[in-house]
Amino acid sequence: MSDEIADQSLECPVNITIEIIAGKWKPSILCELRHGARRFNDLKRDIAGISDKVLSAHLRELEADGIVSRREFYEGAVLATEYAFTDYGRTLIPALDALAEWGLQHANEAFTARLRRGRRARQ
Repeated sequence: MSDEIADQSLECPVNITIEIIAGKWKPSILCELRHGARRFNDLKRDIAGISDKVLSAHLRELEADGIVSRREFYEGAVLATEYAFTDYGRTLIPALDALAEWGLQHANEAFTARLRRGRRARQ
């Protein structure tokens, strides 16, 4: 564990989780992988707006953190790559489920607050 993460965990353990899942696209990647192993091109297709470069970078980071595994195999003459949660990564699923539930329960309040904030910024 880096000194930065160790310092954050002493302050607030939530920071450890945020450090791993932070990024515009990581939550979407992790939500897609909750349904099982996925190929790179399937992830790319199902996460609207993500570029190959960013998807690759985020998958490498998640792999380096031990959350996601990468498996390469040949399908005929074509090399295919598949990503899935590791056993360790699956321990993150209950936290993702809790975040999703909170988001569903509070979507209206969050949307309304963002609208109010946007109106104040324009005034």
